[in-house]
Amino acid sequence: MSIERISPREAQQRLRQGAFLIDVREPHEHAGGHAQGAALVPKASLLAEPARHLPAGGAQALLICQSGARSLEAAQMLRTAGFAQVASIDGGTSGWMAEGLPMVVPEQDAHTRDFNERYARHLLLPQVGQAGQRRLRASRVLLVGAGGLGSPAAFYLAAAGVGTLRIADDDVVERSNLQRQILHAEARVSMPKVASAAVALQALNPGVCVEAVPERVTAGNVDRLLDGIDVVVDGADNFATRYVLNDACVRLGKPLVYGAVQRFEGQASVFDAGRHRGQLPCYRCLFPAPPPPELAPDCAQAGVLGVLPGLVGMIQASEAIKLLLGIGEPLSGRLLHVDALTMRFHEMRLAADPACPVCAPGAVSEQPSTNGADQVRAG
Repeated sequence: MSIERISPREAQQRLRQGAFLIDVREPHEHAGGHAQGAALVPKASLLAEPARHLPAGGAQALLICQSGARSLEAAQMLRTAGFAQVASIDGGTSGWMAEGLPMVVPEQDAHTRDFNERYARHLLLPQVGQAGQRRLRASRVLLVGAGGLGSPAAFYLAAAGVGTLRIADDDVVERSNLQRQILHAEARVSMPKVASAAVALQALNPGVCVEAVPERVTAGNVDRLLDGIDVVVDGADNFATRYVLNDACVRLGKPLVYGAVQRFEGQASVFDAGRHRGQLPCYRCLFPAPPPPELAPDCAQAGVLGVLPGLVGMIQASEAIKLLLGIGEPLSGRLLHVDALTMRFHEMRLAADPACPVCAPGAVSEQPSTNGADQVRAG
């Protein structure tokens, strides 16, 4: 037997006749208001204890959500569980409002309203929800480089609501950057990149704290830059920085989200050996020695497709968010390679090097060195 679907006006008439209205949306969705007379019971709670929330005495329960999809699904599940007197309201709360039917709009301060509206799509995800979004807000990420990789990573981390973004880069915006470094704009050419990044990110999400550090990461400042940081995103453009950063992350137990691009190819991984010595690799396990300089030209010499850093940088942002929330399967122990010309992704398993001088059990990484290099560089 199919579920009865009724209009908002029909629902209001039935309420006058003794029906019972249940709003199955999540609490944050009530910021914009809810139908007058509705009991606010999230879908999961209703399905977990239907007898507690459904009306007694045979009265009909009318379920409402935002548009009608979730309420219909909930009604179908209740019917399957043996509760026959249920119906779903087509159009949901949006339809109720469009019909001009009475609403209850709760009072909220500006901060709460911004939180509920800005992160509404995150709050719907069971893996995030209010607790996860607050966790993101309390998180601190170090972005090394505000260039080709740092630009998309920074934008999406700020949009996701990561509370503090510390951005380290000693370069200034050049016109040649604008082909791929989307944090920057024509009007900010010659401005320090970290200052330009702060302008763009604050415009996107004023609630994010941007700590602009106009410095290149070195052995002398890396510990200070990593202080209080939860996750590191590597968008460096030189080999020395990558090794200093890797060694410090291992020593201090910080997860490092790696990315690199050149011409039409890029790669990404997560190096978390500091928290998992002997189980997961570090950057030096993958690249223990540098190739000759002629085999590893930078983007200024070899060129790079402008959209490629966007692809890899967004992967890095996704990995960082997963690490901050403790969800999903990170790229730890895996190297993801992307070929933009063929749009093919390949994955290679990575193992910890038992002889690694930095991350092997018992190894001591005291002073970062610059011995080693990767095969592709940041843009």
